[in-house]
Amino acid sequence: MKRTKKKLAILVGGGPAPGINSVISAATIRAELEGVEVVGIMEGYKWLMQGDISHVKELSIENTSRIHFRGGSYLGTARDNPTKNKKHLEYAVTSLLRLDVDKLISIGGDDTAFSAMNIEQAAQGRIHVVHVPKTIDNDLDLPHGIPTFGYHTARHVGVDIVQSLMVDAHTTSRWYFVISMGRKAGHLALGIGKAAGATVTLIPEEFPGDKIRLDHIVDTLIGSIIKRLSYGRTDGVAVLAEGLMERLDPADLTDLEYVERDAHGHIRLAEINFGHILKNRVRERLKEMGINITIVDKTIGYELRCADPIPFDMEYTRDLGFCAAQYILDGGHDAMVSIQEGHFVPLKFADILDPKTKRTKVRMVDVTAESFYIARRYMLRLNKYDFEDPHEMAKFAAIGHMSVDEFEKRFRYLIEEDTLYQKTQPDHFSGRVSESNAAHEKSAKKKGKKE
Repeated sequence: MKRTKKKLAILVGGGPAPGINSVISAATIRAELEGVEVVGIMEGYKWLMQGDISHVKELSIENTSRIHFRGGSYLGTARDNPTKNKKHLEYAVTSLLRLDVDKLISIGGDDTAFSAMNIEQAAQGRIHVVHVPKTIDNDLDLPHGIPTFGYHTARHVGVDIVQSLMVDAHTTSRWYFVISMGRKAGHLALGIGKAAGATVTLIPEEFPGDKIRLDHIVDTLIGSIIKRLSYGRTDGVAVLAEGLMERLDPADLTDLEYVERDAHGHIRLAEINFGHILKNRVRERLKEMGINITIVDKTIGYELRCADPIPFDMEYTRDLGFCAAQYILDGGHDAMVSIQEGHFVPLKFADILDPKTKRTKVRMVDVTAESFYIARRYMLRLNKYDFEDPHEMAKFAAIGHMSVDEFEKRFRYLIEEDTLYQKTQPDHFSGRVSESNAAHEKSAKKKGKKE
């Protein structure tokens, strides 16, 4: 009896990210040139985990060679997770075996990476699995300086959006609160805000403790608005990472009527309209101070995920797809692919797991790094130099219709709990450089510009 030739399967899980099609294309071409048949699994694990093997697509050089220019996913994608149910995991493995697959390349974020590891283990050597890391959040635990694919394109598109909003804000004398994707980490929000020169950017990593108080975020934004008003400007754009919402203290939301709740009255954190809540709370507090500012909330994310990849991501993902295919064709498995300093480096699943959670590790923004320090120095927000300048304090207090003592009592804690000022700055950013920055900021205030 003639033995059926084994195949390479490719599937995509999780949310879209620019560059997916480049990985699919490069991996398919490499395998085809080695004489290996390639099959595309439609919509991730959605059908496989149900034992349905009809949702597949034959992949060839002819039908994939030019898809790398386009965003989205040629194979679709889904968030269905086979690891939550033992039977689903068994069905996923069995379905792949029924398709004569003995090699699998999965493309996705941390959840898909976890599924890839479990498929490899459950298959017990019958299927080799290699994972290509994908997320616009840039939060997979790759070595420092190595981005996840799709991040740079998402940031590029996000900057264009924020740039337009900045012009609209100035034209119409209003503030925009822009909520950026980033489920846990603030890489994308910070990248967009820093590159666009947004008035202020807030990310979860800069707040101390496990929980973030809503009032802390609100007061930070109000401080920026007041400081901006002291320059005679009634406009601004704040970029906020949605990861802030993940760490909100639920107790701060119980009195908000517009927060959705489940049948038991518990707040649905996943369904909170974060921008709307912030807008309403900030507007209420400003009104109490006698300040009338128009605020518009805007959430961006879906606009970024299926954008056509910029050349960086196009090239990067073609390299990743090639390396993933070559590695698995050479017998490699049980690893996530990465390219470091121009060289392919496989990262074994066991090495990228968090020993506590048993999930892939999350890479957070390093708020002690110089890149974050520089980003903060160009934001317009209350800082320790403001509280050391009686003239600035008098202006801020007057705008808020309160005494200097009242203003300091209300906002001083923002500086005391600020991680930027809790930690020692890099040696070459201390001393005279800090003094120079403070002097430069005061000079900018006189010109009505932000620093």
